[in-house]
Amino acid sequence: MGSEFIKEQRRSSIEIIQLNRPEKFNALSREMIVSLSDTFTNLARDAQLRAVILTGAGDKSFCAGTDISELTQLTERDAKTVSERGQSLCNQIENSPVPVIAAINGIAAGGGCELALACHIRIASNNARFSLPETKLGIIPGYGGTQRLAREIGAGHALEMMLTGKTVNAEEALQSGLINRLTSAGDLLAEAELLAHEIAQLAPLAIRACLKAMTLGLELPLAEGLALETELFAGLFGTEDMREGTRAFLEKRRPVFKGC
Repeated sequence: MGSEFIKEQRRSSIEIIQLNRPEKFNALSREMIVSLSDTFTNLARDAQLRAVILTGAGDKSFCAGTDISELTQLTERDAKTVSERGQSLCNQIENSPVPVIAAINGIAAGGGCELALACHIRIASNNARFSLPETKLGIIPGYGGTQRLAREIGAGHALEMMLTGKTVNAEEALQSGLINRLTSAGDLLAEAELLAHEIAQLAPLAIRACLKAMTLGLELPLAEGLALETELFAGLFGTEDMREGTRAFLEKRRPVFKGC
């Protein structure tokens, strides 16, 4: 299912996905969530893909959250479906086999903040604003925010944001670890592309293994996480990329990785 509100652009091995509903501050409709899910499903099968950049149209908003007009008439059963749909999308992003970089321009509120939290790396413009204000609506974050925010910035800071509905500016987000980098609005996409291309030059199988080790390992006891790391580490020794990488190092040249 496609959507006019989701734009895709391929630049070399980098996919740029843009939430394209600026007149509504890129608020997420059901249609957009389904389309985004379909997009990430297709990208997961793309062996040539090296990184994804997720951003919003315009300079005012990355994503202002779920379209509130779609929530007002929900029953409890409907609300459960909405939450599960949003969580499923965020899980897809978090479990993407290639890095997903959020380029956050302006507002990242509610579901938009949760969407950003699901991304592996977050770069924000200096006018970015982050919030999980659902308690002001009589609800709570439903797309994983109560779980992912605490894992990123600690339980105390996360609870303060959620219990007060406060907005955190870009500098505060950087200091807390909510974002990785801060840049000007005009340089945001270029900064994200530069990082994506830097990653794309490295061994793709190693990048995928590193993501898997981190994403799965953080949910495991340490001993099991270390066992997973060992399994993934050893598996890479059967690849041509590993042989190319070590040869290139010894020969003092730049490696040429092929993803095999």
